[in-house]
Amino acid sequence: MSTSFTNDDSSSAAEALRDFYIRSHRTLDKLMAGEGASLARNKMLGHIERNSPVRAADLATAFGFAPRTITEAIDALERDGLVRRSGDASDRRVKYIALTASGKEVLRASEPVKKTFIDGLFAALSEKEIASLTTVLGKLNHRLAELEEVYSAPPSATAVATDEVPARRGQKKS
Repeated sequence: MSTSFTNDDSSSAAEALRDFYIRSHRTLDKLMAGEGASLARNKMLGHIERNSPVRAADLATAFGFAPRTITEAIDALERDGLVRRSGDASDRRVKYIALTASGKEVLRASEPVKKTFIDGLFAALSEKEIASLTTVLGKLNHRLAELEEVYSAPPSATAVATDEVPARRGQKKS
């Protein structure tokens, strides 16, 4: 088994990760939609429940969406009776979003579906493989955080900063 890390290896791994993400996301979305909330809605409802009260700006930051996109999502959730908006007594411009009883029920109904799906999916792996996967994904998330920082820097800083980002396995820094 070779320890070298080529572009073909990383491309194949990235493609496999992308395919897995898309297929698992699509399958879980279909299952959860049957419980009253798509995966996207479920994520938003869960965030609102965990962080309530939240503002639309908080949701935009948490999910990385444009404010208009979040407003449209909140409008739809409110229209479906899953969230309610309430004003701030000290600042009339601020609206807080919280789950309604129906929103909490939809969230609760989807949890067993999500757990069953995840348990069934990971049944294909041993405990050791799950631990290895967790470690590898942790490393990739750490690397992604480094790259996000580099790529969000001003263009002149990016050219300098990329030299400071650790090289990939098997590659030597020059």
